[in-house]
Amino acid sequence: MQLFSRPHWARQIVSRVIILWPLKAVGTMLFMLLFFWGYFGVLRNPLFPTTTMPLIGLDAWIPFTPLAFPAYVSLWVYASLAPALLRDFRMLALFGTWMAGLCLFSLAIFWLFPTTVPAAGIDWSLYPEMALIKNADPGGNACPSLHVAAAVFSAFWLDRVFRSVGAPFALRCLSGLHCLAILWSTVATRQHVMLDVLAGTVLGVSFAVLSLRRARAVGGEI
Repeated sequence: MQLFSRPHWARQIVSRVIILWPLKAVGTMLFMLLFFWGYFGVLRNPLFPTTTMPLIGLDAWIPFTPLAFPAYVSLWVYASLAPALLRDFRMLALFGTWMAGLCLFSLAIFWLFPTTVPAAGIDWSLYPEMALIKNADPGGNACPSLHVAAAVFSAFWLDRVFRSVGAPFALRCLSGLHCLAILWSTVATRQHVMLDVLAGTVLGVSFAVLSLRRARAVGGEI
């Protein structure tokens, strides 16, 4: 007879959010501030002339739509979920270290090999929400897409967390679909082209696999 059973997955998630929440909240905020400082610094001060990324056949399959805006900006919530659900300080530090490594690696590429997306030929004043993005980030720091890499990296960690708490398969699928929506939105908003997405996916998968392998070696609880 089993005397003790594991708490329901939803209760585990709530308890994980509560654990170390001040550190998680402040740490995530500071991380994003530092990231944007570095991102826009590199965007405005590339080392060499900027190269325009070419289009491939897949780009024509994804039309522009302002409806992609919510999915695009949702990355900042999505990327915050995995650290918010970690209960082990060592795993939280490991996640932050590898995410920082992913960002620094990408920023180094943007600085040494600056790229931008081709002009979309769209009057952005007709789409106020998109104009906000275009005024701040006109499509530089294109390849690899750090937006995509961060989403993919986060998706791998979230899936590991959901499996650890015994979450239903449907929730894991929902997380994967959210990640795919973010990837789609980077092209549908014309912030990136497909080559940026493909390169960002490879980068995100690589860092995710290596970081999770390190997590297993450390032996902490994800």
